[in-house]
Amino acid sequence: MKKVLVVDDEKLIVKGIRFSLEQDGMEVHCAYDGEEALQLARQEVFDIILLDVMMPKLDGFEVCRAIREFSNVPIVMLTAKGDDMDKILGLEYGADDYITKPFNILEVKARLKAIMRRTSAATGETAADMIESGDIRLDCESRRLFIKGCEIGLTSKEFDMLELLVTNPDKIYSREKLLNLVWGSDYPGDVRTVDVHVRRLREKIEPNPSEPRYVHTKWGQGYYYQK
Repeated sequence: MKKVLVVDDEKLIVKGIRFSLEQDGMEVHCAYDGEEALQLARQEVFDIILLDVMMPKLDGFEVCRAIREFSNVPIVMLTAKGDDMDKILGLEYGADDYITKPFNILEVKARLKAIMRRTSAATGETAADMIESGDIRLDCESRRLFIKGCEIGLTSKEFDMLELLVTNPDKIYSREKLLNLVWGSDYPGDVRTVDVHVRRLREKIEPNPSEPRYVHTKWGQGYYYQK
């Protein structure tokens, strides 16, 4: 189980990130200011730290610089600013990557997993790049889908949706929830986008799209994946 420290003074953002990462089986610890984050980083060993720039007591850059004095843990900075200097400064302090707010939670998870995979490879650990469920195999690093050994071409959003469903089998997602998780809360479209993508996904992966084997509908509730 990967151990993640999420640091942000906006508690709703922390809550959302924590929920999403825990859904993927990660152990998530939280801090809401720079001093608390630095204290936790000294006390615990984390696989990765997601660190906001603008925080009370100590800002993200100060925390990142302090952590680098005693740890090489991967650090991803969160910044609400569009100023490239902030991003460059963050990397100069020893950060491994940055993500600009507002963000899509799937992008956050993909970036964190990619960095942890690289770290695992560098240390000789085995990383979980593949998700296998029955005849389905998802290569999360190359974002490729194989069914019974045959590659199936998916669009980016189709892959994101399938990865979400496969990693949470039997969990029902409403159309509104899928729209928010896959397209982001600021997406201007409506829930019909989800229906269209589910239909296209079924046409690609189901032996008989009219009688789905993988992606099922719970009428009045949403969609779910069944092994």
